[in-house]
Amino acid sequence: MTGLRTPSSSLVLVVEDEDLVRMMATDMLEDAGFTVLEAASADEAWDILESRSDIGVLFTDIEMPGSMNGFALAARVAERWPHIRLVITSGRCRPASRDVPDHGMFVPKPYLAEQLLSAFDRARPV
Repeated sequence: MTGLRTPSSSLVLVVEDEDLVRMMATDMLEDAGFTVLEAASADEAWDILESRSDIGVLFTDIEMPGSMNGFALAARVAERWPHIRLVITSGRCRPASRDVPDHGMFVPKPYLAEQLLSAFDRARPV
């Protein structure tokens, strides 16, 4: 994982409304050496993003309750914090690469740690 392990990108915000899925993703990422923050909704994630300047990767599910879904969250993050890498996931949707904001990556559920880490490497902020 060259290029990703820098102080500005080693902190990951995982946004997932399913507790067990969020816990599994967090475990995968922590096992790979990342520091992880968790949010159960895009609204909660937005509050975290506004209060911190050290998040390097946003890993979000698409379908979540609240005022915005994962696509809307990713688009807002790309606009406001273009340095944050974007990785989006879903078990129901299969968006085309061009539909993922800001050179982000899509990883279908269920995913393996290797798939997730590869997507983190390939996601490029503008």
